[in-house]
Amino acid sequence: MKLTRYAMLVAGFVLAAAAYAQGDSLAKVNGVTIPQSRSDILIKEMTAQGRPDTPEMRDAIRQELFNREIVAQEAIKKGLHKRPEVATQIDLQRQAVLVNAYLQDYLKSNPVSDDAVKKEYERVKESAGGREFKVRHILVESEDEAKQIIAQIRKGGSFDKIAAEKSKDQGSKGRGGDLDWATPARYVPAFGQAITKLKKGQMTDAPVQTQFGWHIIRVDDERPSKFPPLEEAKPQIEQQMRQQTVNKAFTDLRAKAKIE
Repeated sequence: MKLTRYAMLVAGFVLAAAAYAQGDSLAKVNGVTIPQSRSDILIKEMTAQGRPDTPEMRDAIRQELFNREIVAQEAIKKGLHKRPEVATQIDLQRQAVLVNAYLQDYLKSNPVSDDAVKKEYERVKESAGGREFKVRHILVESEDEAKQIIAQIRKGGSFDKIAAEKSKDQGSKGRGGDLDWATPARYVPAFGQAITKLKKGQMTDAPVQTQFGWHIIRVDDERPSKFPPLEEAKPQIEQQMRQQTVNKAFTDLRAKAKIE
């Protein structure tokens, strides 16, 4: 059963109370103190999303917190917090807050340095290669079928038409097998290596096997690869490296955990 909007408000209320120190009082609702820290948290979240910190925004947050407290009190009076599905949802959200807090603390203790970002940038740039290719392919189940298609094309058959009719790659068959521009590193090794051996206008003499099946590949064009400068690529690389750091945190904790 899904929680109603008001039940979610209850969960948020409980989480906020559990996760942060009470601090100064914002107001009292039916004798229950609403700590200033709740308003501070929501203001921080709003401004992080680009919302300007204005008196109007702060007042809207105050009114929202009052509404939450009023509804939460009524929910507790009705015993809704004791319902198994509601209690479970509250517990899951409490866990989510704790997990996020742990990971933020872990990232703070294990920051991604500018030097590490630069090294990763150079590695990715090098692995991308100096050229990119505009490629078409036809993907089929068997080597024999692929060989038959190659023979058919050699005799004047249309690569694009055969791709539209027989390729099992649903993403490209409607475009005559066109995969657009990409570096060889974007593809699985066997496919990428086959591309680098072809010149503009050439097709593979023999089918190329990958885990997806058998490919007939044609290079329609090639050009020097375009790679973004470090400052442009930096945010994405930082995000990827932070995710790697988070994954390491999970891996390390799982290795030490006793799961029965």
